[in-house]
Amino acid sequence: MPLQRLCDPTIAPSRRSESAHHGSKPESGSTRAGLGGQTGPMTSDRPEGRTGTRRRTTAETDIAIAIDLDGAGTVEVSTGLPFFDHMLDQIGRHGGFDLEVKATGDLHVDSHHTVEDVGIALGEAFRDALGDKAGVRRFASGLYPLDEALIEVALDLSGRPFVVVDLPVNEALPLGNPPFNPQMAEHFLVSFATSAAITLHVTKRAGTNTHHLIEATFKGLARTLRDAVRVDGEGVPSTKGTLSPPTR
Repeated sequence: MPLQRLCDPTIAPSRRSESAHHGSKPESGSTRAGLGGQTGPMTSDRPEGRTGTRRRTTAETDIAIAIDLDGAGTVEVSTGLPFFDHMLDQIGRHGGFDLEVKATGDLHVDSHHTVEDVGIALGEAFRDALGDKAGVRRFASGLYPLDEALIEVALDLSGRPFVVVDLPVNEALPLGNPPFNPQMAEHFLVSFATSAAITLHVTKRAGTNTHHLIEATFKGLARTLRDAVRVDGEGVPSTKGTLSPPTR
């Protein structure tokens, strides 16, 4: 299913919106930031199927994302950070998701705000695409190698955000130009999993090359997400009868 083009990458960020940040609850469905940092429903119609869209605009970034969980791995990503684009491409291609990410941010400061806000918006779009999770496998795990690097990823589409990341990396120069700080890989994982309301464990088993460690992590995340969202039943896989995040 082709994804709609969500934003012009030349749009300048407006004043900060706190939607879906630091635990605040976003409105259901996709949201668009308006003047004064307020959010509201996006005016475009969401396509049928397991899809989600998000628009997040703050004083630091302008992010627009669309994802189709039942796509063909078609990816279009532009964040201004080539290495980060490469990692997001892994999520779409190895996850089998159609994914579009358009982001502009205050890269003159550093990459932190852009990476964090993409993680938040992607997690929200992913959560929306899952819907009530009826029939999904829910759990997935695996070991993912890339040359000398070996990463373990395990996750549960639990509706309860909980993240444990044990991914020490050696001191390394930032990757790409503009630079991506390797420490931001962990921050992206935390932002994404928290907003997606999933339980995520990532553990380094072996490896020394920073690029390999991070890339194996993103590929492993993609493959476990692909397995977990696969529909092989009918009912919601929970004795509670729901896997929706708790309401506040």
